[in-house]
Amino acid sequence: MSLGTSSLDMPRSSTLRLLLGWLGVVALAIGALALYRHATLSSELERESLALLAEASQRADQHDAHLTALSAVAQAEGARESGPFKDVASTILQFYPRIDEIQLVPFDGAAPILGTSPLDPELAAALRAAGRSAGSHAALLTSPDRPGHYLMVKRSPNTDAARDGVVLFIDGARLLASDAPFWKQDNVSARLSMPDGKTISGTDAPMAGDHFSRTLRSASQPLLLDTTLSVGWRDLLLPGAALATAVAATLLYLAGLAVARQWSLTRAAERRAELADLDARLTHASRVNAMGEMASGMAHELTQPLTAILAQAQAGRRLLSAGNLPPLGGALDDVVAQARRASAILDRLRQWSKPREASPSATDLRGAVANVQALLGAEATRRGIALDIDMPEAPLVANVDQVEIEQVIFNLVRNAMEALADADEKRVTITLRGDGKDVVLDVQDTGPGVAPEVRPKLFTPFATTRPDGTGLGLALSQRLVERAGGEIGYVAPERGALFRVILPRGGGDQA
Repeated sequence: MSLGTSSLDMPRSSTLRLLLGWLGVVALAIGALALYRHATLSSELERESLALLAEASQRADQHDAHLTALSAVAQAEGARESGPFKDVASTILQFYPRIDEIQLVPFDGAAPILGTSPLDPELAAALRAAGRSAGSHAALLTSPDRPGHYLMVKRSPNTDAARDGVVLFIDGARLLASDAPFWKQDNVSARLSMPDGKTISGTDAPMAGDHFSRTLRSASQPLLLDTTLSVGWRDLLLPGAALATAVAATLLYLAGLAVARQWSLTRAAERRAELADLDARLTHASRVNAMGEMASGMAHELTQPLTAILAQAQAGRRLLSAGNLPPLGGALDDVVAQARRASAILDRLRQWSKPREASPSATDLRGAVANVQALLGAEATRRGIALDIDMPEAPLVANVDQVEIEQVIFNLVRNAMEALADADEKRVTITLRGDGKDVVLDVQDTGPGVAPEVRPKLFTPFATTRPDGTGLGLALSQRLVERAGGEIGYVAPERGALFRVILPRGGGDQA
């Protein structure tokens, strides 16, 4: 095969390298095709085997119901004389072909056996022994004279004072019967075994190829289902697909050579220009974003403590005018606390643009959520918004700055409340839970959600969908979460919007 006319001018060693490279690419492509086909066939085997397992388990559960019904009929007065037991047994045989014989074997050897066909005396003795030793579950036996069958023996009544044993003869192959085309292939096989390893149906030979093995989901019949799929090269490399893959790999290789040669001529100069331009733009953007985040953050974060100070001061003035002095001390304490909170926010915003090491502490995030609920609860009630809080009883601890994480939760909950202005149902759900080594905080609303075209820019500074928004709340939240070693993102639910914060667990978390 020619690799292009330009290869004629190359030294012999370069041409050999190109040829070996082409062979390697084709081999890798065909190998990838074989791996993909093998993974597809293995996945199909597991999927079909799970479906067969579920169907067989459901059928096995029906056997318990049949035994219970037959036992109840057998205990009824006059059941043997009037024939109701045989009537019920005949109905079961008619509608469940995998059950091809039913017997009622008295533990008293002198009493007559009642069944749908004559029973061998030796087998009857074995069934009596199995019934007497059976516990609350039915005993399982292999059939000595019916290959591919197993027997279930349940005592009747199901107590230590049992008088009879109710017996089902079950065809294992019909228990595994399926209409799925997959099981009609020559390279697919299934085997059903007793708990002790004795084969009921299928081959006793070792099963080669991809293998699936699982026990039936039945307490009384924990039979083992083994399935296998033999995969050959013709299954992995279909001729048409292999040829198409080789051609596609060749075309991609030639195209890659052409692109690589062109790229090598121009990339160095273009890269230098790109880096210079990128450095200038990043420097400018960093300065603009830092100033914008500081200015917006100051107005954004100081609103709540200042509002609280104003409210408490007005309350104190009313208390003073009314001469009601005892509650005045509490109002003044709240003013002091909120003033200190505003001072702490100003201090952090003042240090926003300065590099610093984070100084987190072990913080129970349930307390942070409760603080935000207290801050926004009155506003939510005024707007007719339901705040649902779902938190565990045990602590969920993360190494974070408590005020900063409260800022993040406050921003997310307030944004969710703003999104509910025109919603029919106004509800914000805050969920805090542990997930392995992480703590997960979800804030979800029942609003219109976030448009797909807006989602890529959610955490970009100055990007906002509200006329009065600054577009810095989420950018600030992202910076604070990442400073704590976590991550924040948007999850598109079926309804509304959901923002998720994931933080690594800290010391002292017992959840």
